[in-house]
Parts: sequence; structure tokens; C-alpha cells
Amino acid sequence: MKKLLLFIFSTVAFTLRLAAQDQPNVILMIADDIGFSDLGSYGSEIETPNLDKLAYGGLRFTQFYNMAKCETTRSALHTGRFLKGKHIENAIPFSTLMANSGYYTAMVGKEHFTSWVPARCFAVNAFHDSFVFYKINSFFVRPETGQFEYPFRLNGIRIDPEDMDVHQKPLFKTDVMTNYALSYIDKANDNNQPFFLYLPFHVAHYPLQARPEDIAKYRGKYKIGWDVLREQRLKRQKEMGLVPADTVLSPPEANINKFRGPYRGNIYKYRPWDSVDEAEQDELDLEQSVFAAMIDRMDQNIGRIVQKLEDIKERDNTLILFFTDNGSCPYDSNVDFAVPPGPAEGYRTLSAAWALVGDTPFRYFKQYGHEGGTHTHLIANWPSTISPGLNHDMAHLTDIYPTMLELAGTEYPDTLDGKPTPTLDGESMVPLFKGESRAEPDIIISGFTDRFRMVRVGDWKIVKVNGDDWELYNLKNDPTELNDLANQNPTKLKELEKAYLDYQKT
Repeated sequence: MKKLLLFIFSTVAFTLRLAAQDQPNVILMIADDIGFSDLGSYGSEIETPNLDKLAYGGLRFTQFYNMAKCETTRSALHTGRFLKGKHIENAIPFSTLMANSGYYTAMVGKEHFTSWVPARCFAVNAFHDSFVFYKINSFFVRPETGQFEYPFRLNGIRIDPEDMDVHQKPLFKTDVMTNYALSYIDKANDNNQPFFLYLPFHVAHYPLQARPEDIAKYRGKYKIGWDVLREQRLKRQKEMGLVPADTVLSPPEANINKFRGPYRGNIYKYRPWDSVDEAEQDELDLEQSVFAAMIDRMDQNIGRIVQKLEDIKERDNTLILFFTDNGSCPYDSNVDFAVPPGPAEGYRTLSAAWALVGDTPFRYFKQYGHEGGTHTHLIANWPSTISPGLNHDMAHLTDIYPTMLELAGTEYPDTLDGKPTPTLDGESMVPLFKGESRAEPDIIISGFTDRFRMVRVGDWKIVKVNGDDWELYNLKNDPTELNDLANQNPTKLKELEKAYLDYQKT
């Protein structure tokens, strides 16, 4: 498959570039396990000046949804489907269709799919060049081995750390990934091709590891505690117009996911900050400081990418998209509590109470169908086309697939090798980028598995927790899901449940 694609690419790319000078470059960046409020432009105290510049100079979406977990989000992105459906074995990644329209395509970062995604969607088959790892990885190499937890592959071939393009020693994954991203931008520029760069950062997925100088910027700032911090972030969100002025902060809740353990100590719990003793407060301050430092370092590297675009005079003609794959993560995947978060020796995860801060003002976390798990920021910056502002239209990551096709000037094929392709679930966001309107989505689906499924139609939403009965919310009146209306409005619940069942037939 790779050889076939490369043959197609090499024979048509130059001709198509001449025929489609208006094709923009596209950089799609995805963060990992970052909550709705974890960026400065969405209410955070974390320093993200480069992302904030993109946000304030572009569109900030306030009702954008992901699929609540790493692999489900990436599967939906590359197939254009919320969930597995008819003819999914014939799914074609949009990167392939962009390549066949003249784009140079490259991927750098995390790859992770559900079992139903066909092999043609994997990076080695779907991009001209790729520098990827699968599923999860440390940020520093492991001290005992000198290797990453899972190997990187350069165009499908394993590459060891000593052979990588290192920006700063000791090697740090986010920096190295950016080095390869910059080299791929240079390659496209040298070949006079429009490019699509897919950059799924692993930040700020566990393990919590960061450079000491980045951690030092935040050390001590989080001793105010998670209760005060949530209130401060919500206040800024209201001032920014990101949420309605009358939004009520969701109550502090523990992680009640029955299918994700172990459940040790206080990792999954919520406790009032004032009930935590001073020594533990210091440990928890370090935990959140490392988390913030990881985001800070990602932002620094995004600044390097934007500067590269300026240097090659492609900034105005480049669409940059940034969102996160799911809400903040409260898993207990700690290896050794005796080793603090931060260094290569540590393998620590974020406590649930800090994850609640990230998901401000919403309820719950990664995997959940509640807004904390599914409702993400989306930044869209395209200087030649997008005017700055907020966009309150409902949208979903499956909209990215048809958006890319419209930008590339190509269409979705009805068949692949004579066999029908799956139906796309999203609609292009290009009208929204141009300040125009588009029809509201008929349905939005998210949540990790049916045990945490959510279905939204208009202002109404049904959602499950741990496979229990559907809950029903009106998000226009109750954006933080405080009032379950399932018993009061069973007719509306049945209506949304039917919409979900009908979708499953497609």
C-alpha cells in the first residue's frame, strides 16, 4: 500500500500544486489528556503564550467535542466516523486523499486506534513521512535502558534515541518530535508543495515528566489548592465569554469509573484542600507544577513551529488547528509513589482533584460522556481567512475529515476498489472559518464505550455512567449537567435514545 501511494504522490503532486495554488497548508495539533480550561486562552494560569496568540488571532470554539479517550478520538478522526459502522473496513484516511490532491503529508507523534480501524489508516501507510510511537510513552528515555517505553518508528522502521534529531540534552520527547515536524515543513517547502502536518503531541498524558527549568516556573503556585483554582478559572472563563455568565461550577466529585483501577490512597478521591496537611500540599503542588510544565514546554515548541512558518513566509496561508483528545485524566498508573513526578526515574499520574481543575467548569473526566470528558477547546487560526473571535456553534472532531477534503479541493469517494466506503458523520467547518453559518449537526456522539456513551441532539443530551441508566440534560439551561431530567421528561430521553439506535444502523 505504501509503495502504491508513493507512486501516486510522486506523479501527480507537482501538477496539482500548479493547478491549485489556493490550497492552504494545514497543521493539525492534538494535545493529550488536557482539560477544557488548561490553556491560558480558556481560563488557565498556565503560561501558553504561543497558543494564546493563535487563539486570540483566530477562532476559539466553545462547543467542540472529542470522543473522550485516546484511541476512540483518533479512530473517529481518521475514519470520519463516531463509531464503527457499515463498510468500515473500507475506510480511507483523509491524509491519503489530501496526498492524492497534491499535498505532502507527514505525521509526528502518538498513534493509537481501536481494533476496527483498517491498516491503511496507520501512519506508515497513510503519510509520506512519519515519526511515531504507539499508544503511550515516557517523555525522557528510561534511565535503566536508555530507551523510550515504546519505540519510535521512522517511516515504519524502529529508531533508537541515539539516532534521533535531538534539540536539547537530555533528550525530551516533545522537543524531539518538534524537530522532526520542522524538518518535514522544510521538506515540503523545498519541494514547493502544500503540506498537511499531523502533530498529535503526547502532552500532558502520564507519566508526569518535565524539564526542571519548566517545573521551577510553577513550583509553589499551586499551594492555593484546587478549590480556589477552579473558582479562579471559571471567573476568567466567564470574563472571556467562553461560558454563560450564569454558569454554575460543577460539584467536586471523585472518579467513580468502575472499570479503571487500581483505587489506591487518595488518587481517585476529592478532598477539600484545607483538609490536606502542609507536607502533602507541597507534594500535590509539585504534581500539578509538573503537569503545567509539560503544557508549557509544548507551547514553547508550538512557538518554534509558528516561527518556522514565518521564516518560510507560509504563515498567512497555513491553517493551524489545535484541540485535545479527551478531558483531563485521573487514572492511578503510578509505578512508585516514593519517586516524585518530574524526572526520568518517576512514573506518576495526576490526582483526580487536579483533573477536576483541568475540566473546569464541567463534570467528570477522560472516558466519561459528561462534558468534562468530551468537551474540548478548539483553536483555529488562518490569518488569510479567519477573523478573530469566539464561535459558539456545536461541532465535533469528525467535522475535521470533510473540512480537510474541502480545503484540498477533493471529494470523498463512494467506493474503494469497487467496494462501498463508510458514510462520513461530520460536515465541513470551512463556512465557520469564513464567518458564515452552517446547519447544526443532526447528532453528536461521544463517550468511551457504551458504558459511558453520550448522545447530543440540539440542546439535549443523554449520557451514561458505568453502564447505568441514561441521564438527561438540557445543556442550554444547564451546561454543567447539574439537573438530571430523565424522570421528568422520559419522552425526550426516548427520542434521543432512538436517534442513537438509528445511528447504529448506518
